[in-house]
This record gives sequence, structure tokens and C-alpha cells, in this order.
Amino acid sequence: MALGGLCSLLGALALFHSLLPSDGSSLPFQTVENCTKHQLFDSSQMACVGCGPHQQTSSDGMSCMCLPGYQLISNNGRFSITCKKCSKLYPAVTQDGWNCIRCSSGAIIDNNGKCQCPKGQILVERTISGIPMTEAKCVTCSSSSPSFSTPNALGNQCIRCHESFIATTQSCDCQSNILTGGLCFLHHPEDLTSSVVTNIIYEQRFANLTACQAVGNMCVMIMNSIDMATTLNDACTLYHTLFKKTGSLGNTHSISSWRKNMPWLYFDTQYGFGFRLVDQEPFQTLFHFKSLKNMELQFIHAKYDARGNFLNWEKVTGGTLQLCPDTMPRLNTAYIFGTTYQQTCTLPVSKLLSKYDETHFYDTYMLYKGEDGEDKLRAIAIRNLNLQYNGKFVNQEKIMNNWFLTRRIFLVDTLSGREMNLDSQPRAIRVASNIKISVNLVSNNLQGKIFPPMMTISYTDIKIQNPDQQTISVSFSIEYQMDLVTAFQNTKIALGFLSGLSAICSMLKTASWKRRIGSPMIDVPTVLKFLLIYAGDLANTFFIVTFGTGLYWLIFFKGQRVLSVLLPTPTQEIHFICSVASAFALKFLQLLHILVNQLTVDIFFIDWERPKGKIVKSIAGGGDIKTTPAPVSIWRTYFVANEWNNIQTIRKINPTCQILAVVFLLEIVGFANLTTMDPYPRLSSSAESSVIPSSRILRYGVATTIWLSVGLIQIIFGIGIYERFVEDRISQFIDVCSVSNISVIILSHKCFGYYIHGRSVHGHADTNMEEMNLNLKREAESLCGQRGLVPNTEIETFQIFITDKIREQYDKIREPLNWTRTPNHLMRNSEDAVEQRMKAYNTTNKFLGSFIDHALHDMDYIIQDKLLLERIIGMELHEPIDKTIFYNDENLSFTDVLYYGNEGTLLLFDMLFFCIVDLATQNFIFASILTCIQQKIFQFIRHAAGRKNLAAKTLIDERFLL
Repeated sequence: MALGGLCSLLGALALFHSLLPSDGSSLPFQTVENCTKHQLFDSSQMACVGCGPHQQTSSDGMSCMCLPGYQLISNNGRFSITCKKCSKLYPAVTQDGWNCIRCSSGAIIDNNGKCQCPKGQILVERTISGIPMTEAKCVTCSSSSPSFSTPNALGNQCIRCHESFIATTQSCDCQSNILTGGLCFLHHPEDLTSSVVTNIIYEQRFANLTACQAVGNMCVMIMNSIDMATTLNDACTLYHTLFKKTGSLGNTHSISSWRKNMPWLYFDTQYGFGFRLVDQEPFQTLFHFKSLKNMELQFIHAKYDARGNFLNWEKVTGGTLQLCPDTMPRLNTAYIFGTTYQQTCTLPVSKLLSKYDETHFYDTYMLYKGEDGEDKLRAIAIRNLNLQYNGKFVNQEKIMNNWFLTRRIFLVDTLSGREMNLDSQPRAIRVASNIKISVNLVSNNLQGKIFPPMMTISYTDIKIQNPDQQTISVSFSIEYQMDLVTAFQNTKIALGFLSGLSAICSMLKTASWKRRIGSPMIDVPTVLKFLLIYAGDLANTFFIVTFGTGLYWLIFFKGQRVLSVLLPTPTQEIHFICSVASAFALKFLQLLHILVNQLTVDIFFIDWERPKGKIVKSIAGGGDIKTTPAPVSIWRTYFVANEWNNIQTIRKINPTCQILAVVFLLEIVGFANLTTMDPYPRLSSSAESSVIPSSRILRYGVATTIWLSVGLIQIIFGIGIYERFVEDRISQFIDVCSVSNISVIILSHKCFGYYIHGRSVHGHADTNMEEMNLNLKREAESLCGQRGLVPNTEIETFQIFITDKIREQYDKIREPLNWTRTPNHLMRNSEDAVEQRMKAYNTTNKFLGSFIDHALHDMDYIIQDKLLLERIIGMELHEPIDKTIFYNDENLSFTDVLYYGNEGTLLLFDMLFFCIVDLATQNFIFASILTCIQQKIFQFIRHAAGRKNLAAKTLIDERFLL
């Protein structure tokens, strides 16, 4: 009978089973063990079906049979048979079950109520014409010449031995020769050749469900591919033909794509509609964490062999789906709910051939508790990336509506590649090289509900050449994801809003810069300056958003009890990584901008020391004697210049301690373990941690939190304790200036800068140790005036906003120095250059000293406090038209031209550099090493270039700067 007719007849004769209301693809969970001894397990419905009266379940639980001592009256399929008890005179049943019979004296009645002969004898129950006998007989087969007969496999007929036995041993016993494949050989079988054509023959029997399952298996082996444009008569075409012709049979469990008595291969038989069934209804189960026992994803397989026989139900725990070998706890970690799992390995092909010599097929379900407390099954959809629809790999497209989802899978196909016979080695195998199970969270739901998971699988074909040398890379992963459209929108809104604020701040800073350089016009340099300033502010914006994002996921994912949020997948993290990279790039640009500004500032040390007397000189070539003022020592200026050179790269934190503390907290204390993609916060690592990948968002959130915390603690400790009780390098520098009788003027802009008043209250500083100590003692006892610029004040630091006239005069004095650097104004020798340098130094010192002493009536200044608004917006509201403005500055803002005053920028840059390296390498140790190297490089550049600028601007020989 044709296979389609057989399946149709089977469905027509099947008993109707009670069906649940439509629930997507949900069905009650039953196994062979759930069936009673009077029920069979119908593998086409995955349910137990009752047997009739005087019947029991067969040994495999897959069919009904008459009770021992009962004969078969009618058989309309395994669902419908009729039985009748045998009489006492004929208590046994024939082997076919249709007649009652009496056993001969040599036979016994077995547990099934049938006659059984001793080994080597056949059971004869019918005459040669087929008439049933009243008594079964046991007949011995003659295995010697000339009969050479032996019992057949059923033990009911003597048949001739195979010629190989007769030719080898002249008997039906292979004896000590080689018995293989039912043949007897004198030599090894590999010395023989064979040209056997294997045909699949389907028995013409009622209720042949295995034939339908076998067709389904063959369709799965060709990747469920369908080509509607051709007339190829492959297994999938046959399956769809049967599916269409058996529509009158109805569906199993009200699932439209699961025809009665046929395997369920497709989620929807119509292309383009399969995806709608995946998330049509979430599980009613409440998924939670922090319980005494971790919740698990209860996946379960319906397992079939290649012939279509249902083997058993099999749980996925224990590495059923994982081809990579590993310890049982690590394999089972994959199914702990909420834990993202990744496993990758390289396997030799020879191992796959030996372990998977038989191909098995799996229908995957998820087991869960229904609202009634009963076990239920939900089918898992398969996205087979190798499936072709009309020659197109539709499941590889990003558009979900184009996917064609299936149901059945296999792990390793070593069957279809065998040629000639099933005992030969396959010429090619097909391996499930990548399996990924995706679990989706129900959006906007705080009740811990998920949609049915989906499995994505891709197969790799391997042509067998040298199995011991060939390898294949396989992977298995479980990924949790949620709809992040709302989160992305909120992030964009935050970025847009903060970017707008940053633009306003940058405009104010640019306007302040324009006022400080004395240029009212908006030109190209102004636009470039705005972009540079905006880069720094925009970097802060990106950092604030990314830091908030990382901290949000760290707190809410690791701290949740009921499932409400899931981490972004690696694909969804791309926008976040781009934001972090943007923050780093912009912060790097800001750092370069700051360094360029610091390395081009104008600085000069004003020496207030006056000669104490005169010296007598004799004029060469004559006897005249001339008196000149005693020279003032330059060593005090050198000393102050060296102190300034040394504080150029000091910071409020210790960079080395910062890195060591961060690494200690991450790797030793164990905060790095908080970055794993599982919802269970723990500081200690476990053996299973290696198969749980780290989230880049969590790594960023943990790293930035610890980095900022350690940095903030260092700053508070440094300012509040270390600088107060141990050493304050900035205040010490101001004291050195005052003791040395040296003032410092710094012009960071053309018309704006800073002034440190270091004029000694004692009038001079060139003195011996005794007088110096006496002066310090008098100052400590308030027996002399205060150090401030204004009498009876202590304020020594100021922000200065100078007039254009002062700047022009300053540039005019120093203009000859620029001539020495141009080809058209080369000095005749080095002595002229030195003389010009000395002249410029003395003139500059005298000019600036006179200016500070109010000795220049047309270049005077006033001293005042900044307005609150000016402090807030960082811009001076009044321009110095006639008089320079000195602003009292107790906050020591002159450190803005040093590393010390830019600690925030440096701290964020180091942190972003550390995070970028870690995100790229997933290694905190390596990131810390590169960060330390980066800090040393920038520090060296800043110190070396700053030293050259200091020598050039202060007119001090660079050789005296140590």
C-alpha cells in the first residue's frame, strides 16, 4: 500500500483524543511511563491512548496487544483490535495471535501465552497448505549436507544457510572463521568489494506511524528545504504532499501545522508566517531569582531513531545538545535561568564518527507548570540557517517575518553520507556546528514572564578525508534578550538633552575665550576653538550617559528578585560601545587641547630683589674708578623656576596607587565576578564561571564605578588629610616665591592670566641663614607686614585681565627675541644673542615690576572680587579698557595651567582608556598595564615640552632646569 494511503488509513482509524483549548503550541506532557498497562503511547500525539478490553500494552508501550491466553479476532490497526479468551483445551495462542493452539510435549508456554521450542528447533503451527494445526510441533532443522538448513529469524521455518557458510565450513556454523554482516569469510572483510544497492522498503501494514516519522527524518536531513518551483520528488516534497492530502484527518492538539499521525516538522506550513507563533503567548510561570534553588529551563526532547521509532523522552541536562565535552556541573550551568552561556571547542572528526555512529532526531519542548499545576509542554521553534526556500536561505535574513521555522533537529548526521551499505564509513557528515537558544523577556512586564525560547542552529558539512587529522569548531550558547527600543529612545533623549546643554556651555566658554584674547570677531579660529571646547563637554555627556547606563544594568540586573530586566545582547551592545568609544575619542581630543594650551603659556618670574650696595670697578686702559650697583643673585630665580618645573605634572591623586587599587578590587577582592551575564551577584569565582561570558556593559559599569570611587577617595584624602598635614606642593610653591622674593605672572591667554605675588615682606631675600631664619620668625610672630599684594591682606594669588596696551608693550619688549629665530634677523654670533636675551629679561622684569608697583600711570590696575555670576559661568563680564583688573583668587586657579588643576579631565581620560582596552581585550590586568604606560608617556611629553616652554618664556637657560 502506498505510504500516503497508509498514513491516511492510520489517521482514519485513530481514536479521537481529548484536546486542550488552543494555547499557541502548548500541550500536556505525557511519557510512556505515564501510560497504564492498558494504555499505549501515541507518538504522533505525544499522549496516552486507552486499549480495548482483554488487552494490554506491548513491551515498548507503543501499541496494544491481547492479554496472554487471548486470541486476536480483528485488527483494524494498533488502536482497534478485538480479543477473545482461548479454551482450556487449546490454552496457547499462535505466533500471529489469530488462533488458539495446544503445545506439544517438547514445547512450553511462555509468558505471552505462546508456544516456545528449544534452541535449534522451529515451531510449526500450520500445515504446508496453511491450515492451522490443533497442536504445535517442534521440528529440528538439519544443518548437514545436503540440506544445510537452519531456523530463520522468526524460528518458524528451516531455510538454507548462506553460501558463504557452506563454502567455508560445509555447515551452517561459521566456526572460527570471520562472521560479519551475516556472512562467513575466510579472509578479512576489507579485502572484499561490494556493490550493494540499498533500498528502503516500507512494510504494507496498518498503522505504520514509523514510516511517516521516517519521511520526516529524511526531510530534516535535507535541512527541511523546499523548492516550490521544481518537481523534485524529495522527502520534504513527499511530506508536504501527505500533509495536504490528509487535511481531513484534523490536527493534533489544535495546532494547525501538526497533522494527525504525522510528525510535526514546521511551525507553519506557509512561508513567512512561522514567526508569529513564537511569541503569541508568554509562559504563565513566574521566573525569579535569589531562591534557595536556582530556577532552571526545563528543556526536554522527544527522541527518535532514523527509522522513525520513538525512543524516549530525554532531558537536555547532561550535555545532550552540547557536543563539547565538559564536566557535568559546567554543562548543566547552561540551563540555570537567567545565565548567559557560551561554550566553544574544536573536535576531531574521528571522535564524532565514533560517538555518533547512529543518527538521532529530536523534537524539543519546554516543560513547565500550567495554571492547573499540571506539567505542560511548549514546543521550541527551530531557526535552521541552512534551510532553503525556493533556493534562498530565508532564515539568514534579518527580517523575522521571512523566517521559516521548523521543529526537528539532529546533532550529527553520519547516515546520509554512507555509500553502498550502512556499515561503510560515510563520505561526508553534517554537524550542528552552532546552536543558540534565545530567551525573550515579555516587554513592559514586571512579573517575570518570558516568551517561548527559540533555537537557532547552523550545520556544517565535512567531507571525510582523514578523520584523525580533520577538526571542526562547534559552539553552544544560550542568550537572554529583551526589547530595548524604549531604553534606546531614553538614551537618545538623554544624549540629546545633555548635548544641548554641552553646546550652551561650550558657547559660553568660547565667548569667554574670545574676551580673554581681545578679539570680538567670529572667524575660523573661533569656530575651531568652539569645536575643541565642545569636544570636551560632549565627552563628558557621553560619559555621563554611558556611566549611568552601566550602573543601571549593574544594579537592576544583579539586584532583581523577579525577572524584570535582561542584559543587552552583544549585538545590542554595539550602540553602547560606540558611545564609550566616542567619549574616549572626544576626551583624548580635549586632553590634547589642554596640553597644547599648557605648553604655550607665557610665564615670567619677576625678581623684586634690589642691590644692597655698590661695587668699585676700575676702567680698563685707564686709572679711573667707577662704582656700580652690586649684582643681584639669579639663583633664587633658578630655584623658583625649578620648583615650577617640578610641579607641572603633579596630580591630586597618585596614578600608580590608583591603578593598583582598582586592580586589587577587581581581581583580588572579586568585583570582576559581578560582570558575568547571570543575575546572581557574587564576588567569588566558581568552576562554572568560565562558561558564563562577561557583559561589556557590566564590565564598564563595574570598572568606572570602582575607578571613580578610588579616585574620589584619593582626592578627598589628598586634599583633606595629606595636603593639610603632610605636604602641599602648590602652597609650598607660593611660600617659596614669597621667601625668594620672586613673583610669577602667567598669561594663559593674550589678555588673561594669573599672578602669584611673591614679594618678600622683608624687602630682600639675598641673605645668610641667620637673617633668613630671623625673618621667618618675625613673620610667624606677626612682627612684620602680611604677604598680600594689598597691604594688610594675605591674598597672594590673582586672576588678571590685562589691557591691550600692556600686552602690546610686553610683546614689544620681547619682539627682538623672535628676530633671533628668523633667517632675516640672524645675530652675528652667540654673544649677541645672549646679550639680547639678557636685555630682554632685564627690561621685562623692570616693566612688570613697575606695573605691579603702580609706577606706570597709563597702565594701572584695580583689585576686586569676581561676581557670583562670573564665577558660575567662568567668564568676566567687565572688559579692562583703561585699567587692568586683578581678581582675588583664593582657589588657586593658576593650577589650570598645570596637571594639578585638570585632575578631572585626566582621571576621566585614564578611566576611559582603561575601559576601552578592557572592552577590546576582556582583561583588566592588561588594561591596567597599558594605562600605566600611557600615563608615563603623556607625563614625559608634558614635562619635557613644558620644560622647553618654561626656558623659552622665562628667558632662563634650559641647562639650569633640572
